[in-house]
Amino acid sequence: MKIKTRLLLTALWLFCVAFSLKAQVTQRNLLQKFSMQQVGQWLIPQSTWQPFPKTAAEWRRQLPDTLIKKIINNGEAALKKPFNDIPATVTLEYVRTGNRSHYEALSFAKRNQLFDMIMAEAVEDKGRFTDHIADGIWSICEETFWGATAHLSAQKAGSGLPDAQEPIVELFSAETAATLAWADYFVGPKLEKVSKLIRPRIYYEVNRRLLTPMLTAKYGWMGAGKPDAKLNNWAPWIMSNYITANLLLEKDETKRAQAIGIAMKITDQYINGLGDDAGCDEGPSYWFAAGGAVFDVLNQLADVSNNKLSIYADPFIQKMAAYIYKTHIAGKYFINVADAHPEISADGVMIYRFGKAVNDPKMTAFGSWAFSNLQHKAVAIEQFHRTRTLYNMFALNTLSGSDNKYTDVPDAWFSDVQLMVSRTNNGLFVASHAGNNGESHNHNDVGDFMIYADGYPVIIDVGSGTYTARTFGKERYELWFNTSPFHNLPVINGNAQSAGVKFAASNVKYDLDKSVAKLTMDIKDAYPATAAINSWQRDVTVNKSGRIEITDNYKASAPVKTLNQSFMTVCPTDISQAGKLIFGLPNGQKLTLEYDATVWDVKKEKIDLVTPEDQGLKSSWHQQDIYRILLTAKAVANNRIVKYIIHK
Repeated sequence: MKIKTRLLLTALWLFCVAFSLKAQVTQRNLLQKFSMQQVGQWLIPQSTWQPFPKTAAEWRRQLPDTLIKKIINNGEAALKKPFNDIPATVTLEYVRTGNRSHYEALSFAKRNQLFDMIMAEAVEDKGRFTDHIADGIWSICEETFWGATAHLSAQKAGSGLPDAQEPIVELFSAETAATLAWADYFVGPKLEKVSKLIRPRIYYEVNRRLLTPMLTAKYGWMGAGKPDAKLNNWAPWIMSNYITANLLLEKDETKRAQAIGIAMKITDQYINGLGDDAGCDEGPSYWFAAGGAVFDVLNQLADVSNNKLSIYADPFIQKMAAYIYKTHIAGKYFINVADAHPEISADGVMIYRFGKAVNDPKMTAFGSWAFSNLQHKAVAIEQFHRTRTLYNMFALNTLSGSDNKYTDVPDAWFSDVQLMVSRTNNGLFVASHAGNNGESHNHNDVGDFMIYADGYPVIIDVGSGTYTARTFGKERYELWFNTSPFHNLPVINGNAQSAGVKFAASNVKYDLDKSVAKLTMDIKDAYPATAAINSWQRDVTVNKSGRIEITDNYKASAPVKTLNQSFMTVCPTDISQAGKLIFGLPNGQKLTLEYDATVWDVKKEKIDLVTPEDQGLKSSWHQQDIYRILLTAKAVANNRIVKYIIHK
């Protein structure tokens, strides 16, 4: 396939996937219970809304000295760097080679540099950063496009160079708009002393690139005008920044209220697309830009309305919040379904704030624990979600006195995303999911499971590599880590699972009692018809005493010619004993997987990480080798029950 055609397909997929999945949508419309008249009446006017201090003295009263020093140090480092232009040839790399990282590195660095100086000037108030802040604002305003090259397909001209006459709204254009809005808020009067034209330029660019387009926009990420479309994390993430830009910059209160109404409607549509379990099918690392971004929206709405525009008391929002601590494994490890990464430096302050908002003591305890143990009691100044960062800073005083003792939940079940979480009494962790192969950021992995022992990954979901043009295009399933043969799943008659919402588990059942957690599912429909099976029931049984059983009971509709089963791991694995895989843990302990040696031959394959996409996996797993332990049936049977038993 020629690269331009491939990239067009990539782009169409990227902007259409948000509404292409015909999952059930429930018209909850939690925010739209407020009338537009109420919105207009309750919004604090732009001229008087002051969410954060505007004097250095007030900053210093509210933030710890260590954080003030960190902010100023970051600003001083940024002050030494020029604001570099982004060459056309770097912009074109996405269509020429599929590389998006070089462009994003240049673009993101400029925004980070600008925000660091904005914050430094706000807390120091000596004027020494102002000129270079003006340089950064002017440089960014002069850019033709504020987003990522991977998203340019939404313009009529397609991917390549951006069309100055057709600004599009996507993740990073909205992030940029919010950053410039904070520049205006914190250092606007100082910028006027540099030039009377800077603040009007900020509004002009934000208005033409974000505020005005959003009044009539029908992008794929917002459902292309279809109110019953299921949206992904783009919707709340963009809305969190759209709200910021509107609240800070729009002086026309009628337009300001209208924009807030649009943001509430789009956020509602994202919430409506979640199942009743409020689970995030994109995984925990994406939750911070999904459910976490919903919180950013709700937080700003409550703040600018004196808590009148609030839905925190709704049980659905409480369930959406709880997802993040229920999917925690140990340390930085979280369940990494879909494109989620295995480790997350979780934003403990935001988690704590969300927990306080929904009155969930378990969540506040987890947030406090994460702040102490994962963030080492330091607020992360992120390159995205900068409004969140600001609110985090002002939660530190409350957080510092909270209890950071936290115990992970022993079991959880998300009935709509069909994800089971369970722990044994001796330190084993199991997650398994049914679901379908048409989920957002999908991997073909219906029926997959992962096992951790003493907090260490043993049988893993490899996760997602570095994003390139192939990641979200028609070549997505040419990337090995997105396919079922490289998950903990069978390959049947040479057939891997197929992509699409119809390739799904059926007869899914979850049971839990005091001694056993069990997930049962038929995964046959996740495979194409050429797999020739009538049923493939997989049971994942967790005995609390410390024994995990994976049982596959299959019935074929035609002779089975070949059968394989994969187990993915980063552990050194001894396969020398017939019927046993012995995984070595970093703490010197062992975990054993027993299989029937009369049924299976076994071999161990080291995965060569050589492609551009593979490089992200190296960092995800700390440069450890990734192995596939491959079982191959010695003699096939048309009907069979096979079992794998895992224990210490």
